[in-house]
Amino acid sequence: MKARDFIARYEAYCPQELSMEGDVSGLQLGTLDKEIKRVMVTLDVREPTVAEAITAGVDLIVTKHAPIFRPLKNLVSTPQNDILLQLVKHDIAVYVSHTNIDIVPDGLNDWFCQLLDIQDTEVLTATTDGYGIGRVGNIRPQSLEDLAHKVKMVFNLDSVRLIKYDEDNPEISRVAICGGSGQGFYQDALAKGAQAFITGDIYYHTAQDMLTQGLLAIDPGHHIEVLFIKGVIDKMTVWKEEENWDVELLASASSTNPFSHL
Repeated sequence: MKARDFIARYEAYCPQELSMEGDVSGLQLGTLDKEIKRVMVTLDVREPTVAEAITAGVDLIVTKHAPIFRPLKNLVSTPQNDILLQLVKHDIAVYVSHTNIDIVPDGLNDWFCQLLDIQDTEVLTATTDGYGIGRVGNIRPQSLEDLAHKVKMVFNLDSVRLIKYDEDNPEISRVAICGGSGQGFYQDALAKGAQAFITGDIYYHTAQDMLTQGLLAIDPGHHIEVLFIKGVIDKMTVWKEEENWDVELLASASSTNPFSHL
């Protein structure tokens, strides 16, 4: 089948137009006017991802994080540029779905809520036309530590960071969540009654500001967005069966998480 037809079905579910202003989404490398037999879904496009795609004979990569996020000055061979050059050399197209998959209903943030039993959800921060990024909802009352243990277990993490002072241990029943780096939305979490906020990459001083304003938080890291792979593969598998696609779907097995903890 044509890559263009494959992506048209994806965009019927998750339109580029839902992306936040200034975001990078859509085709970044190659062409959609090509026949495809193998599609790989990944969170990141890094050296192991590219090697995996080449070995598997992949024609199209669908990724959440764009391999080109800042303007390029050249394509001279360097360790960073070689990631792109190898993709071009092997005629592997790359399609990016970034904040649109965070925003779309039944997308990444809703999948997080399902895993953590966050109920009766609403959007955290409105974006456009009734859509929004992040979610706020209700959970069974529990301590912050119990919720953190659940986050750690559900996402198979070696650790999480708790944003709390030593004496803080209230019962939590309303939670906000945003995949990736969502600390900029913490005021909206407060405004919508959240007692705790689950998001990655929280800065030191932002954490202090959260606590001063009465918001606890759990930082599980950015990489929990790896759920993108399973969620998107599940969607594509349904479409493949419905439309009788002759295409193989591959979930990237490469580890692209740059962090581990001793």
